[in-house]
Amino acid sequence: MWNKFKYAMQRFAINHNCGDTLASCVLLAGALIMLIGSIAEIQWFFLIGWVFFVYYLFRFLSRNIPKRREENEKFCNFFIRLKKRWTDKEHRYFKCPQCRQTVRVPRGKGTIKIRCPKCGNQFEKKS
Repeated sequence: MWNKFKYAMQRFAINHNCGDTLASCVLLAGALIMLIGSIAEIQWFFLIGWVFFVYYLFRFLSRNIPKRREENEKFCNFFIRLKKRWTDKEHRYFKCPQCRQTVRVPRGKGTIKIRCPKCGNQFEKKS
């Protein structure tokens, strides 16, 4: 009996998108929002938590695995870029005021002129 159940769960996991990073974060965020909503007795917080939970179920039960993997990859790449920016102690990051391109410059050089590699705009910032 347990072997049949185990086999059925394996088949379910193969045909569905089970437990990637984005789904785990959505579930955790929904649980935290629901917890805050119930502790603070804010009804709409509790409802927002349910929306997160429903989105988690949608991702979990979706059979469009390539699309869900693409979403998860974009989510992971976003956090990799954030982590890189937070841990980079040798550079500062600025946005070009004209085209909004992110420009990386060395830290500790004083006020410098920065030339955007995308649009060629020059602007001054303190590094």
